[in-house]
Amino acid sequence: MYGAFRMSDAGTRRNFYGRIRGKTLRASQKEYLADDLGPLTLRGVTREENPSRSQLDLGFVKGPLWLEVGFGGGEHLVHMAAANPGVTLIGAEPYVNGIAMLLGKIRGAGVRNLWLHPGDVRDLFDVLPNGCLTKVFLNYPDPWPKARHHRRRFVTPGYLAALARVTAAGAEFRVATDIADYVRQALEEVPRAGFALLSQRGPGEAWEDWLSTRYEQKALREGRTPQYLTFRRRAPDF
Repeated sequence: MYGAFRMSDAGTRRNFYGRIRGKTLRASQKEYLADDLGPLTLRGVTREENPSRSQLDLGFVKGPLWLEVGFGGGEHLVHMAAANPGVTLIGAEPYVNGIAMLLGKIRGAGVRNLWLHPGDVRDLFDVLPNGCLTKVFLNYPDPWPKARHHRRRFVTPGYLAALARVTAAGAEFRVATDIADYVRQALEEVPRAGFALLSQRGPGEAWEDWLSTRYEQKALREGRTPQYLTFRRRAPDF
């Protein structure tokens, strides 16, 4: 079932993420995907469901709308949903194993204000209305360390222009990474896309509501230095 969420045009689009499958799924994870993914998945996002790319109906949104781009194992996303019951959150992630882990955490936490797009966030950007997001999280994205792959990073003009369109004036964009060159590129490119830098913090100085992820814990074990960047969306041009 979960194989149906593969990007149909992945061969013609440059992805900012890597593989979409990892280790063999456990029986419980297959159950989560079979039973829970469908009801939590936003409809009308994929190109198969919405070839005309008409705007997504946001009737499901209650309160402010937040987005996490690439939620990994989902611990931060579920934490934010539980801590902010008056907010609606969307998580976008193409990695099947991460989706399965998130679904298990949703069951455990019992949150009801969280929706998923199990695929490329660019398809979601295509159909979101202008200025609908008030907070966006980018936590430990794929670093694409080789210079020739830097154009695949999320903090590049194409992705950031789409992000800028769907964020409201004053919206907060948070970036957490342990890669110094990713910080450099974010500091160069994100302001050019219409976001002002509010703060740049180091280890032990994360946001007050931050939940350290398994990726961060791995970075710390391996001696890498986390950085936490906060940007604010300036008044849009549209």
